[in-house]
Amino acid sequence: MKRVVDLVTSVCGLVVLSPLLALISLAIWAQDRKNPFYTAPRMGKGNTGFSMIKFRSMVHNADKTGVDSTGNNDARITGLGSFLRRFKIDELPQLINVLRGEMSLVGPRPNVEREVRLYSSEEMHLLDVRPGITDIASIVFADEGDILENKSDPDIAYNQLIRPGKSSLGLFYVRNQSIFVDIKILALTARNSIDRQKALSGVAVLLKSLNAPIDLVTMSTREQPLVPSPPPGLTEIVTSRD
Repeated sequence: MKRVVDLVTSVCGLVVLSPLLALISLAIWAQDRKNPFYTAPRMGKGNTGFSMIKFRSMVHNADKTGVDSTGNNDARITGLGSFLRRFKIDELPQLINVLRGEMSLVGPRPNVEREVRLYSSEEMHLLDVRPGITDIASIVFADEGDILENKSDPDIAYNQLIRPGKSSLGLFYVRNQSIFVDIKILALTARNSIDRQKALSGVAVLLKSLNAPIDLVTMSTREQPLVPSPPPGLTEIVTSRD
């Protein structure tokens, strides 16, 4: 059933949004006459690699720097790219990945191979399902760029501050996925672009309804500062990139 919903929605979405997608593509190309799309290598279901399609939000060849995590003050981000990233518009081309069966509308966000190699045995269960365009963690950590801004090493900061919560929420989704949950997450994702606080409150309500651990619910409200912690399945805080 989930695959049928993904297939129908991706086809309809690509048809309806085609004029907007074409306009955005032209605007990005007009900046530097370079490819408006960026194909990002990611790891999907079963730890299988695939090319995730995004609108390019950085300067051409920005991925050659070897830094995976990005703060809002990253000099590689273009002016238009900053706008696209803020409203997650750069993710729209991933409807093509959904159509291909490489991704789903809802599921844990796909990661790069280098980061997947750091996964604990518990985190590897994130690869039991198709990765998604959005999930609970996408809402809770929609301000990822702000969190990583001005960090001396964005990759280490990501692994210490964001990865633990993101992986925990992803694993909770894997254990509790359903069409109902997917619909709620999609609705909350849309709400997040309008009213973040109400979206976070909605996430907390959803987690409580699924009997999530209280610490996961508390973390999802983002009312407390993020502190370095070990990812699920590990006992030590990450202190290096590898």
